[in-house]
Amino acid sequence: MPKAALGRPLCYLRILMKYRRILLKLSGEALMGSKPYGIDSETIATYAREIKAVIDAGTQVGIVIGGGNIFRGLQGAEGGMDRVQADHMGMLATVINGLALQSSLEGIGVQTRLQSAIEMDKICEPFIRRRAVRHLEKGRVVIFSGGTGNPYFTTDTGATLRAIEIQAEVILKGTRVDGIYTADPEKDATATRFEAISFTEVYERGLNVMDLTAFTLSQENDLPIVVFDMNKPGNLLRVVQGDNVGTLVS
Repeated sequence: MPKAALGRPLCYLRILMKYRRILLKLSGEALMGSKPYGIDSETIATYAREIKAVIDAGTQVGIVIGGGNIFRGLQGAEGGMDRVQADHMGMLATVINGLALQSSLEGIGVQTRLQSAIEMDKICEPFIRRRAVRHLEKGRVVIFSGGTGNPYFTTDTGATLRAIEIQAEVILKGTRVDGIYTADPEKDATATRFEAISFTEVYERGLNVMDLTAFTLSQENDLPIVVFDMNKPGNLLRVVQGDNVGTLVS
């Protein structure tokens, strides 16, 4: 947060925000931290603090988390499991991650609602678009779990669908790299980062931003995507403020 904003009233901080409503997409693998699987408590606590800073600044936040730290449906299918069953297991993994993030957020005073595309009313709300929007308007974080509720769709597609439904202004895809590169920066030292790139150029270059279904949905609905490094403290708030962080796809 800029030093000039410290001590200013909340209404002033809201003026600084570029986005009024966002959909944050996190991978399940990111929650592992340094662990080989599962959920790292310090990593999820760090993410919760980053999200709280954005909420405190007046931006409405919806979140979709993958389930790859617990179970990936596609990997289960590749191992001989029925694809539909495997995908259902992957959807349940996203609910577990959603519960963990909800607990972490509420532990630091952030009101949160967990919704699922698969009804399980003992632990979370069913996804109802109008209810989700109302929660956002009241300043609550809404975590969307269960993917789309259907097999054969990724959580990238689920995130894009929910972003469109709640009329988010942007999808923020938090990753472990600081944007989109000409090649994999972890394998190619000569790779260079794009500050901004069009949907068309991403297609033409064959760059991996999201799965094709999710990416096409974003393009058809004029929904921009920002790919950024979620693990660098303060990056999420900087993106929401409109700073030059990560790569903008539009």
